[in-house]
Amino acid sequence: MKKVRIFLMVLVAVVLAAGTVFERYHGAEWVGDHFYSSWWFAVLMALVAIGAIVSIVQEQMWKRPAALLIHAAVPVILLGGAFTTWTGEHYSITLAPGETKEGITLERFEVVNYPGTHTPMDFVSHVSCEGEQYDISMNHILRHNGHRYYQEDYDEEGRTTLSVSHDPWGIPITYTGYALLLIGLGWLMINGVKNTPLRSSRTLSLLFLLLLPIAANAAPRTLPKPTAKKMGEIYTLYKGRICPLQTFAKDFTTKLTGKATYEGLSPEQVFSGFLFYYSEWEPLLDEVSPKRKKESESLVNMLLSGHGLKLFPMADSTGTIGWYAQNDDLPMTASEEEYIFIRKHLSYCQELVVKGDYAALDQVLEKIKLFQEKRAADVLPSPVRVKAERLYNALTTGRWLAFLTLSLGLILFSISLFRASRSLPRRGILKTGWVISASYLFLLTLFLILLFVLRWIAGGHIPMAGGFDSMNLMSIVIGIIGIVLMRRHQMALPVALLTMGFCLLVAMMSGSNPPVTNLMPVLSSPLLCLHVAVIMMSYALFFFLMMIGVAGLTSGKRKVENEKLFNLGKLLLYPAVFLLALGIIIGALWANISWGNYWTWDPKEVWALITFIVYVFPLHPSLSVNHKPRVFYLYCTLAFLSVIITYFGVNFLLGGLHAYN
Repeated sequence: MKKVRIFLMVLVAVVLAAGTVFERYHGAEWVGDHFYSSWWFAVLMALVAIGAIVSIVQEQMWKRPAALLIHAAVPVILLGGAFTTWTGEHYSITLAPGETKEGITLERFEVVNYPGTHTPMDFVSHVSCEGEQYDISMNHILRHNGHRYYQEDYDEEGRTTLSVSHDPWGIPITYTGYALLLIGLGWLMINGVKNTPLRSSRTLSLLFLLLLPIAANAAPRTLPKPTAKKMGEIYTLYKGRICPLQTFAKDFTTKLTGKATYEGLSPEQVFSGFLFYYSEWEPLLDEVSPKRKKESESLVNMLLSGHGLKLFPMADSTGTIGWYAQNDDLPMTASEEEYIFIRKHLSYCQELVVKGDYAALDQVLEKIKLFQEKRAADVLPSPVRVKAERLYNALTTGRWLAFLTLSLGLILFSISLFRASRSLPRRGILKTGWVISASYLFLLTLFLILLFVLRWIAGGHIPMAGGFDSMNLMSIVIGIIGIVLMRRHQMALPVALLTMGFCLLVAMMSGSNPPVTNLMPVLSSPLLCLHVAVIMMSYALFFFLMMIGVAGLTSGKRKVENEKLFNLGKLLLYPAVFLLALGIIIGALWANISWGNYWTWDPKEVWALITFIVYVFPLHPSLSVNHKPRVFYLYCTLAFLSVIITYFGVNFLLGGLHAYN
């Protein structure tokens, strides 16, 4: 019977994976009809639930409370999903201002922008219900008579579309199953730590922590560095947010050259070079890679047209502040003096550049900044946020940091394997190298934490919403794990460096230190931050397990070292699985609060579930993977493929709601 249950779980993982592939070619609606809503899928889920109940009875799991809770959670969660399908209601209503439906009257709809910009920060429906006033916005719902109303859409006529959800049975039953699963996994994790020979105060503290080159060629002319720096200090509206011009210059330079600097020149110097010495900088466009050429030419044309550099804040007749470039249509409220100042400023700056009068140019730049501070004082970012953003922009590393970390990790990993096979003591040059590498790991982790904090301060939100942010967070977590474990376990240091190197390399695909951006309204939720943080912690541990697997398979057959590595792997497996389950459940809660559905069979959700199923198997005490080190190493190495597909495969191949390619 045990083999039948294992076959069922493998079959579920295969079916779920097939569903995501079919969705890639046939669409979500087709897969919903032919997979997740089909009779045979319902039968398969019922068999899984029955299998869990049979396991409880056959193995007398009441003697093992943790296992009992985990297995009991399966039929409860599936039962909750069934009740959601059978009794739940999900539909939409559209309301015009003054119109009433289902006892809800729309008073007015409002798009709330980030201060001083036209970038949406939130969408708010101001409604009345039984004489009371309510606001329905992203991540802020209205509950009335057992129904939940969510902000879904709007149109230019002021009409709003609300999603309505009514699920009185499915949600409480499913949430009960979630609670049983987390309690059971937490209990199992505690028992696993207690029963693992490697337990120590250092390891337990880790679990506590987890749960809480210049070219020699002559460059074209540009501004002197001090003047270019002063130019970077003035404000501009870029990508829907008010930021230092330095941010625009850095993004501009990165898109043109692939790096934030060029020929030893700062981003502000490259930017001002194109602005004031375009004929000398134009040949650089011929060096741009074909992949970036079209976007680069468009960016340069926008800048030179006089519409791309929005430096001047002006209030219109309603008092709303907008930001304008030299050739934009200005509001009627602009005085003649303001009109001339805005229209002529770049021409005057160009004249001063030709004369080489950089002292006078500095004064003009200062006047522009004073103009901004006078007319947009209430919407400009605070000095602390500006300083944080400017420091963050200055800490550009490029790909060399990723390659250095990866190379150091590979060298140290090879030396560690050689030492383990020859029983060599860590003395002399080996000890010096280990100390240098450990110091590098510590400094690198601090540097990444600094980047994280600076992005947090500059953006005004925890940076966890994109590829760079998630990879940076994973690198931080891995660095902390390595620092905690490296003195007791010799493989922790090279594994940490290798893993961080890979993560930094992936982060570089999104650009080195990409610019700070505003959050989309739906992402402005604390549950998002918690969801991403917990998921990244679990992925970091799974990467660690994969590297432990590789080390175990290649380190020879020395019994003592092999046993330590095996026990370390099993010890880290428990929190990794627990954190993955917790992250999935937090994501479900966030989705239910934002959209009214806790599970939509999106490819990212499906592959996270597949990954959970894959890593649950080694926790089962009766399977050989739990007792035979080499089987465990091989399994952990191959199992990481599911994490790779979940993070990269979905993002770049399968698509879906969660993809940010």
